[in-house]
Amino acid sequence: MSLGKVQVNNLNQGQGDIAAIERHFLFVGRAGAAGEESQLFSIGAQTDINDTFAASNLRDQVLAAQLNAGQNWTAAVYPLAEGEDVFEAITAANEVQSFEAVVFCDLSTAGEALSTKHDYLASLQASHGRFVFGIAAVPGIDDDTQTWSQYEAATVALQAGIAAHLVIAVPQLHGNNAGVLAGRLCNRSVSIADSPMRVATGAVMGLGVEPLDSEDKPLTLATLETLANARFSVPQWYPDLEGVYWSDGSTLDAAGGDFQYIEHLRPVHKASREVRILAIRRIANRALNSTPASIELNKAYFMRPLRAMSKSTVILGTQFPGEVQPPRDGDIAIVWTTNKAVTIYMVVRPYNSPKEITVNILLDLSSD
Repeated sequence: MSLGKVQVNNLNQGQGDIAAIERHFLFVGRAGAAGEESQLFSIGAQTDINDTFAASNLRDQVLAAQLNAGQNWTAAVYPLAEGEDVFEAITAANEVQSFEAVVFCDLSTAGEALSTKHDYLASLQASHGRFVFGIAAVPGIDDDTQTWSQYEAATVALQAGIAAHLVIAVPQLHGNNAGVLAGRLCNRSVSIADSPMRVATGAVMGLGVEPLDSEDKPLTLATLETLANARFSVPQWYPDLEGVYWSDGSTLDAAGGDFQYIEHLRPVHKASREVRILAIRRIANRALNSTPASIELNKAYFMRPLRAMSKSTVILGTQFPGEVQPPRDGDIAIVWTTNKAVTIYMVVRPYNSPKEITVNILLDLSSD
């Protein structure tokens, strides 16, 4: 008879939290002083931006983002040295931290620059498994030489023919528009599934000086609508309602694309990041096999992020919906393509929110 043995193993089931990177953006742009060049700075809502960075366009964007983001905001800033490659800087920053988005603070003056930024952000999925979108600043009006009509024509031409669903192009009409939008998207009073157009979020803050054209004419809603229709993300206001708000967070996705609006892209990116970690933990794990019982078990396993994202709250009879709709039966399928490879299909359903409201008022003159 053999000797008695007891062995106790602690098995890691991978049931813990996955670190969230949502609302954590990287700001890159030309440094205002040599002493801050080529370094990665971690900042937050309490950081004194004016004391940390020298005067520069980069600092203007970060200040605007901090003001609009509110409580518990965090970000990273990489001031570029003259001639430093922006993509190499972002790659270096990604070795230290993970980011939901990159804010390109230096102006993109050609359509090719916008496409190049998109291609680089897409490459981060392959090189780092990162799902990242970008906010790219494009020129505001030259008030010495351009009328609003000339500016509209030049700016609309900038995005012509580009398909870049990972990029939001923001005209620097007030000098710090990219930072204002970045901060609004990071505000924790709303979810990542909310549009920056949401009026209930409140008016934007810290927007720069109102622009004038070469004929001293102010910016109008007509110009803003022209830019918004050309897939640029711009501020807007409503007559008889105080404050300046924002338009859509429009991406440069092609016509008919699923990701024309940032509130659709961000939840899909969040789900992708979390499902990726779950999938890695299933590599060569026989808990995922081709038996019906295992497939049903793993359907529930891979739907965990979507179930968490769909949780809603009801307060005083008002429902505050989750980031996506609750998963339904049939929203996930697991298909074995070979005896060693499996393909998983998942459905993410966003909530619809009205961006155009029509009210018809009828007059009843009946004697009854």
